[in-house]
Amino acid sequence: MTASSPAALALHTLGGDTMGTTWSVRLAAAREADLRALHAGIEAQLALVVRQMSTWDNDSDISRYNRADAGQWLSVPPEFARVLVCALEIADASDGAFDPTVGALVGLWGFGAHARDTVPDAEALAAACACSGWRRIDFDAENRRILQPGGLQLDLSAIAKGYAADQVAACLRDAGIADALVEVGGELVGHGCKPGGEPWRVLVEAGPEEDDHRLDARVLELDELAVATSGDRWHHYMRDGRRYTHTIDPRSGEPVEHAPAAVSVVAADAMHADAWATALGVLGVDAGHALALRLGLAARFLWRDDDGMHERMTDAFRARLAA
Repeated sequence: MTASSPAALALHTLGGDTMGTTWSVRLAAAREADLRALHAGIEAQLALVVRQMSTWDNDSDISRYNRADAGQWLSVPPEFARVLVCALEIADASDGAFDPTVGALVGLWGFGAHARDTVPDAEALAAACACSGWRRIDFDAENRRILQPGGLQLDLSAIAKGYAADQVAACLRDAGIADALVEVGGELVGHGCKPGGEPWRVLVEAGPEEDDHRLDARVLELDELAVATSGDRWHHYMRDGRRYTHTIDPRSGEPVEHAPAAVSVVAADAMHADAWATALGVLGVDAGHALALRLGLAARFLWRDDDGMHERMTDAFRARLAA
């Protein structure tokens, strides 16, 4: 796709479905550009991530690993290996608040591809915890292969959508698209600007729309930046008066009881932003904010109490806000 002068560029929108959610791309290209090949290329990138990392696909690389026999080594594609390397780095940096081996726990608590519809008993929870844990992963990164120690269930859903957004952004750059805003399941990557030269501006989570205590809108400008948000309002259920969220604390094996309403993280890529938003949500407002400060992460926390919705952000996040 050949470059055009700024005056000849128009704003185009592409979109579709993927990973149980939607994707969209806003991009600057020639007004009469034929974007069918570009759309097909984006779909191919997203299909690749699904084929490798979806626990909903029985034939995916991650599903093959999860049902492998104990002691079996499985080779994985380079994209899978790249995501796993990042996941393990963040697991280490967060002291296990982020953990790519939570698959058994996610299903046990009624979430994910192989969900139950009951709260597990203590025996089932102990068994799931015993076969989980990121330190059980024996990953031969040089040869891109993973050992199945027995019963380990990988789940990359807290990082794969971010990686997918990065892959779409890379696909656009390779096609000569210098200006685009990519969104996959709420994770966003921006590079360049709109056809008129205005930056890509995105709103950050302000709380449920039906909440009378929603905070003022916060706006980010994304150029060579990504933002991801994790929160407790998208996937949860109530049982016996308790709210069970899809945010599982891998250290206890249980859903985070007082998870932040939302955690947003800005980073150079959506893969890191996605995983860190989950990790900080597991840690909670106080511990998560402290870790974000220590590591220099651009993070924003929302939480609710009897007085309504509250906000706390790091200086690195505040510096990213649009003027």
